[in-house]
Formats: sequence, structure tokens, C-alpha cells
Amino acid sequence: MRWRSAVAVAAVVAVAVVVAAVLVVPRFSGPGTDTVDRSGPALLKSLRDLSQYHASAGDFQVVLDIERDVRYVPAVLAGQRTLFVASGTVNAFVDFSGLSEDALKVSPTGEPRSVELALPKAVLDKPNLDQERCYVFAQERGLADRLASLVETPDQQPFYVAAERKIADAARGSGLADRADENTRKMLTGMFGALGYEVAFKDLT
Repeated sequence: MRWRSAVAVAAVVAVAVVVAAVLVVPRFSGPGTDTVDRSGPALLKSLRDLSQYHASAGDFQVVLDIERDVRYVPAVLAGQRTLFVASGTVNAFVDFSGLSEDALKVSPTGEPRSVELALPKAVLDKPNLDQERCYVFAQERGLADRLASLVETPDQQPFYVAAERKIADAARGSGLADRADENTRKMLTGMFGALGYEVAFKDLT
């Protein structure tokens, strides 16, 4: 009887230990991390009246192949070669903010009524890179560079700067600004036409 009682007591104690472990241990299983965002709301710094007509936009993608070598050191020891994919858009717009009063001349008489407009040429905006579509596709690094990456975050800013420059060059050679000029003239022709005017354009000098 004593032996059976001892076994029963031991069983009860074992069950109690297991229940306590289930209830208590998860609370102390690890330090865990919590993220608290105490940032304030965005503040409006300035308001600007827009006077630009964005007449066309182009989507561009570039694959950068940039190699950085260390003189007199084998590539297996130091240096790196990176393939970086970047995507972005470039807007072409016509800025009307600089137009003077005599840029628009309306014929006083005659049928059909007509206007003459001195129109500025379209210009290209700065490339707008899509952060979600910019990434390192492949990278080869020497031993020293691999070890350095363990203790410091690689700086990708030079890749973004080079990508912006490449995309800007591509936009200038794509005819995007010429298309913006054409689209702007079509828009103004339709707008003045709805008012009963024929419109003639001349380049703003």
C-alpha cells in the first residue's frame, strides 16, 4: 500500500510539473522583440501651385555591371563585381509658369477665330526609381569584401546614382520630350477648338 501511495503521489507531482511548464515556460522562452512606432505625423512644409503639363512618361530598366578592383591584389582576395537591376520612370512636361502676357495672341476679328501661342519646349524630369524593382541580381566578392560585409552594411547608393544617370541618358535619346511637345499641342488644339478657335504654335524664344 505504501508503494502504491508513493507512486500515486509521484504521478500527481509529475502532472503538476508538466502543467506548470506549459503555463509558465512560454513566458520565459526568449526575450522577444516588440516594435513601437512613436513617429509623429508628416508635416506639410510648403504648398506650390503647379503650372506644368505632364505630357508623356517613359518606363526604363537598366542592368548595371560594375566591377571594383583593387590594384595588384587578386580578385579572389579583394574587389567585387555586381550586377544591379534598376527600373524607373521619366516624365516629360511643359512648364507654363514662365509665359508672359504676349505669349498668347488672339485675333480680334475674322472667321474662324484664331489664336497664336508661343509654346515652351518640353523638358525631362529627374528619373524616379522604383525602389521595389531595384535590386542586386548577382555579386562576386573577394575574401576581404565578404568578411567586411559581415560587420557592415554594403552601400548601394552608388548603384542608384549610376542607374539614375543611365536612365536619364536613355530618356534624352528616346524622343520622350518630342512626344511631350506633340501631346501638348494636341491638348491645346482640342481645348481651343472646343471654344471655337483655331490655334497656331510658335516656339518660345
